[in-house]
Amino acid sequence: MEKRLQEAQLYKQEGNHRYREGKYRHAVSRYHRALLQLRGLDPSLPSPIPNLGPQGPALTPEQENILHTTQTDCYNNLAACLLQMEPVNYERVREYSQKVLERQPDNAKALYRAGVAFFHLQDYDRARHYLLAAIDRQPKGLAMALQLSWEQGITLCGANKIVAEIFSFSINSILYQHGPYPSETFT
Repeated sequence: MEKRLQEAQLYKQEGNHRYREGKYRHAVSRYHRALLQLRGLDPSLPSPIPNLGPQGPALTPEQENILHTTQTDCYNNLAACLLQMEPVNYERVREYSQKVLERQPDNAKALYRAGVAFFHLQDYDRARHYLLAAIDRQPKGLAMALQLSWEQGITLCGANKIVAEIFSFSINSILYQHGPYPSETFT
């Protein structure tokens, strides 16, 4: 069990390295491998393999913390990778971001990514909800992310007036108030 936790962490670190190199497909592969190492160890999920999962040996509180942290980080980083790849699979970005938010409801990065995904999936009310929550949790960092999204071509064609107001207000007022923000770091 300890070996699988360590291997998962190693795969996650390799994924982070690949992401920083701009090798997003390789990073995705590493994050998926990390999650596969953890499959069956999570006591909250049923396991088809005997002696693993809920029926198997109990995890110590420290091991359970490592398990959940690694899973959450991998899902968050998978969403980040998918946003960099063409074509972007916004359904998957939404799914991964929501998995993060199940464990960390205040995670600003996951809130932002979920907001972007919902925006592109044309669910503007939910996009507004997540983007405002993200700005509320981390206004300085999210202002930069919103500015990057704007520069990368998020268009408001077909969006309702509320979404236009959010982006306009967010980009103009928050960037003015907080100035530049350092590049996003991975957990």
